[in-house]
Amino acid sequence: MDIEIGAEAKDKRFNRQVAITVVALSIFMGLCGVKDGNIVQAMQQAQSDGVDAWNEYQATKTKLHIDEAALTQARLTALSGGEAMRAAVAVETVRLNAEIAKYQSEIPTLKTKAEGFSAQYDALNVHDDQFDASDALISIAVSIAAVAALVEMPMALWAAWAFGALGVVMGLAGFLGWSLHSAFLSKLLS
Repeated sequence: MDIEIGAEAKDKRFNRQVAITVVALSIFMGLCGVKDGNIVQAMQQAQSDGVDAWNEYQATKTKLHIDEAALTQARLTALSGGEAMRAAVAVETVRLNAEIAKYQSEIPTLKTKAEGFSAQYDALNVHDDQFDASDALISIAVSIAAVAALVEMPMALWAAWAFGALGVVMGLAGFLGWSLHSAFLSKLLS
């Protein structure tokens, strides 16, 4: 009789360990999911802002090229025209030179702005990858813990704890901004 009670108590203890493992990892995974969702929104905003900035950069470069071509055409027209034509071209040349100078000064700023959004996206992507790795590792841990409960194997629970610990470390890296990043996992999961 004592042996049966001892075995039953041992089973309850093991099942409690499995249950606590699953609950703790599920809660942590849920918190990581919320933070990851916010990071994904920030990534989308950075990407959208980056696209807008690159479009503005390209539009400014296009306007620069158009004005440079118009300036060349105006100068050629002045050579073949009379005095009145040269006076009109001189006024247009001043305007075009001002526009060209304006575009030339804007282009480096726009390029830097666009590159900044790209860098922001890349920095956020590192943390997104950390949360993705955390999610994958914790999902594996929960699955192994479920199997451990069914087969009542302590080694399987230990494996679940190992995967869970790695998942928690990756999640903490995402929350705390650590530079911990697995290129292998990122490549595998992307």
